[in-house]
Amino acid sequence: MHTTDPVTSTVLEEHVWRALAEAHADRVEELTADRVARRRRGLTHPVEDFLFDYYGHRPAQLARWHPGVGVGLAGGDERSGWTAYRVVDGVAVVDVARFLERRGAAVDFVRALLTATLDRPGRFGCFGLHEWAMVYRASEDEVRHSGWPLRLGRAGTDAVVESHTLACSHFDAARFFTTDARPRNVLSPTRQDQVALEQPGCLHAGMDVYKWCFKLAPVVPSDLTLEAFELAREIRELDMRAAPYDLTELGYRPLPIETPEGKAEYAATQRGFSGRAQALRGRLLEVVRPLGPSSPG
Repeated sequence: MHTTDPVTSTVLEEHVWRALAEAHADRVEELTADRVARRRRGLTHPVEDFLFDYYGHRPAQLARWHPGVGVGLAGGDERSGWTAYRVVDGVAVVDVARFLERRGAAVDFVRALLTATLDRPGRFGCFGLHEWAMVYRASEDEVRHSGWPLRLGRAGTDAVVESHTLACSHFDAARFFTTDARPRNVLSPTRQDQVALEQPGCLHAGMDVYKWCFKLAPVVPSDLTLEAFELAREIRELDMRAAPYDLTELGYRPLPIETPEGKAEYAATQRGFSGRAQALRGRLLEVVRPLGPSSPG
């Protein structure tokens, strides 16, 4: 590799970056092979499908490798047709100005959200009750994963919600609460106050680091996006092990958050995920911080 102008600080030779892109695609294929196979057979999975169905980011999109801002790709002429790329003298680079024209408002929001979340202490007393609140007093057709039994039955599930305090700070979790569960939440998160309420102990906020990475492609390097994806996979597994469903048939050991032992295990694992998510937030902020505010309009 060799240095070039201040905007494009490094240029990767073609054989180097193509090997990196291939290795990235191979890793994504390994991580998503089961998902792709299930789709072909028309099958679903309550744990592993979440990151694709909820976030709407397909394996093929995740497999597309980006070096990030300031890295040129020698011989990358085909990227002239890729969103927010330009090719100058045979070197493909991310066109930051063009990206900000299209996604500047998103950059502003993500920068503010990351900064606020990094500056706050985590809260670790929710015990994954958001999933329980999504089925509290629900009718059969309202249960999101109705193909799987409730570990404690309907009455037992409702009793767990009623014996705990709901304190969900994440809008994209709380908005799926049942009508009866919403008044039990001590917070009333909205999209407008997301920056004010986001806190690093939240599992959904930890998974969302992946969302912010891929939504800001191609300025975010794909190695960071893939790390965030792998963390989100682990978080989702905890999320559903602590949920009211019995998924032992799929190989997931239930985490009984209704017991003191279950609460302790949940909170300890949650703290570990929070630390890892904060590290990724810091790296992502280093990417978006220098991009500057979006232009007016």
